[in-house]
Amino acid sequence: MEPVISTSELTRVFGNFTAVNRVSLEINPGEICGFLGPNGAGKSTLIRMLCGILQPTSGSATVLGYDLLHDVENIKKKIGYMSQKFSLYDDLSVFENLDFYAGIYNLSYRERKSRIEEMLEMAGISERKKELVANLSVGYKQRLALVCAIISRPAMLFLDEPTSGVSPTSRRQFFNIIQNLTNQGSTVIVTTHFMDEAERCDRIAFISNGQLIAMDSPDNLKSKFIEGCMAELELPNPMSWIDKLKVQPFVRDCSMHGALLHVLVNQESDISALQAFTSTQPIQIIPNLEDVFITLAKNKPKAGAGND
Repeated sequence: MEPVISTSELTRVFGNFTAVNRVSLEINPGEICGFLGPNGAGKSTLIRMLCGILQPTSGSATVLGYDLLHDVENIKKKIGYMSQKFSLYDDLSVFENLDFYAGIYNLSYRERKSRIEEMLEMAGISERKKELVANLSVGYKQRLALVCAIISRPAMLFLDEPTSGVSPTSRRQFFNIIQNLTNQGSTVIVTTHFMDEAERCDRIAFISNGQLIAMDSPDNLKSKFIEGCMAELELPNPMSWIDKLKVQPFVRDCSMHGALLHVLVNQESDISALQAFTSTQPIQIIPNLEDVFITLAKNKPKAGAGND
């Protein structure tokens, strides 16, 4: 199976700042690939290069079989792109926005009518098609922006933090639509900082300081980067316990998760030592992606370092 995206040492420099640093990766057809990393890690810059919006400073890539440096216009014809800013026209109705985007993609009148109805149904907004976009909630705007981006049935969809600022319910509905798209053969690349969304991706590319640190399925990332046994603790003033716990010989790491502490010990038998030290009953848990995120972020490369 040929990858739909293949990059080799893709780099983008702004002045003295390297936003994306020699990233090499492959993305397979029909998968949801999540770009995960802290703010300013280079996720959006990487997506904009792959969309043909930004030109790479160096390196090479192919997208849907087209060379990123020489066939940008062919790439743009076959992809959809949605940013967190929702490129919608507030003074137009839901239907008029869809009709406008259908026109941009040169859909025929017959195609346009049936495709708009299909998009309205997919987004669950058929009953609001005459309503001005300005009157919609953020969640409805988000779903409308998505179907505007896919009305041409692109082979690949780029989503740049599309769920920022919407409710958890709207985010789940949004990802249900994305999964339906991939079931129909589309490939989706999405940047996110929500761990529940990352869990629903087929693979995750963890990016930090412009570099690709790890890329694998959520389950493989957990098993690969979390060695030992994870326990959860509920303690008064949990922040005050972190430094005390980290120096214990049976503790590998300790971090805050909401009001709770996640403590990584060497092995299952060390949980009893953890209980004796804190006088609190720990609960053994399965590590989640947030634990992986924290582990990788702590071991992130220095800014400007290479991928050697």
